[in-house]
Amino acid sequence: MNIKNICCIGAGYVGGPTMAVVAQKCPHIKVTIVDINASRIAAWNNQDLSKLPVFEPGLDKIVGEARGRNLFFSTDIDQAIDEADMIFMSVNTPTKTYGKGKGMAADLKYIELCARQIARVSKSDKIVVEKSTLPVRTASAIKNILEHTGNGVKFQILSNPEFLAEGTAVQDLLNPDRVLIGGDTTDAGQKAIQALVDVYANWVPKERILTTNVWSSELSKLTANAFLAQRVSSINALSQLCEKSGADVHEVSKAIGMDSRIGSKFLKASVGFGGSCFQKDILNLVYIAKTYGLNEVADYWEQVILMNEHQKNRFSDNIVTTLYNTVSGKKITFLGWAFKKDTNDTRESPAIQVADNLLSERAHISVYDPKVVEERIYADLDYLNTRSSEENRALLQVSNDPYTASKASHAIAVLTEWDEFKTYDWQKIYDQMQKPAFVFDGRGILDTKALEKIGFVCYKIGSGS
Repeated sequence: MNIKNICCIGAGYVGGPTMAVVAQKCPHIKVTIVDINASRIAAWNNQDLSKLPVFEPGLDKIVGEARGRNLFFSTDIDQAIDEADMIFMSVNTPTKTYGKGKGMAADLKYIELCARQIARVSKSDKIVVEKSTLPVRTASAIKNILEHTGNGVKFQILSNPEFLAEGTAVQDLLNPDRVLIGGDTTDAGQKAIQALVDVYANWVPKERILTTNVWSSELSKLTANAFLAQRVSSINALSQLCEKSGADVHEVSKAIGMDSRIGSKFLKASVGFGGSCFQKDILNLVYIAKTYGLNEVADYWEQVILMNEHQKNRFSDNIVTTLYNTVSGKKITFLGWAFKKDTNDTRESPAIQVADNLLSERAHISVYDPKVVEERIYADLDYLNTRSSEENRALLQVSNDPYTASKASHAIAVLTEWDEFKTYDWQKIYDQMQKPAFVFDGRGILDTKALEKIGFVCYKIGSGS
């Protein structure tokens, strides 16, 4: 099947960058990204490419090259569906906040609404591609909806999970480790798989395009994220042991990472992992295991989440303890709010929980992040419902300058590993802080020996010194 027109429903962190790269690499294919959020679409269409709703290094250039040529952003979902040969479903799949599976299972209401809209609008055969991270066997539910509520149109359902990492998404898309495509084993299913293989083959070597059955593809995405998160929680668990024993977790992680059987990636101790995927996908995996009665399996994976929560709480507790068991009325400066560097995404960022803990201790917090806007920071805190919106704004201030943020501060906490934090004039920062001046490096990026020479009292996560 020759694909000439692609529609992507959902202009978020996966749909936007992924389809922009597809459009750039496949100029012969019209790519239309649609979303019900008009303000998000307006941001994607902004002539100022620095104001795109998703910040990823290199994304602005790709959008600038393809937009208006064969890449389009629109709120007219019905038209895009009607014209498309292939439809990517890239809508949100949050964790359920109600009913059966609350707090663990994926909420598939947006996926179902999306499928019903596709069925209602479609007048010609379509290939529908799951791009959102979904539980195993979601494809069968989608297929059931499409086949029983449509207009006699034939649909083929593919699973094509995304393995990009925020902050390096563009490079991950341009040069992926693998592209995974799952589909039916029928002739029609194999033809649909080949159609999507042909799209990716415009820039991805065919040996990196892996095809499986649809169930294996769906489970592989959850498993990949679970394994990566498990590595982070494992090294974070050891960071506490290192602090007590006098070892240095950064030296330990380097030593074990040189073992080719283990590897060095995702072995950097920190205040904890965040992002839209890890926690959500592990909780989903836990729920699936429990539904099959695999309680020991569920308990194993749930411990990854528990350790991550412990690491965040341990970090904030250490700040309180170090500052003479009280932070009430004291100013704490946060460097970083995004869950990782080179992104403006704050979903499940450790900074949110650490801030909430310290605000509950009546601390005053000043936040500086080079990419996260003030409205997002307050929205993250308000979502927790720990205190009123007015109280959050009274206790936490957002600054657009790190030196202003740290002025008269009792302590600085590094919550995101932005490279620029390492280049600051730390003598200047020290001179304008309260004394003793504390630094709590939750990312292990600062030269604490140099800071101690200036006069700082330093804590680096996982360091026994």
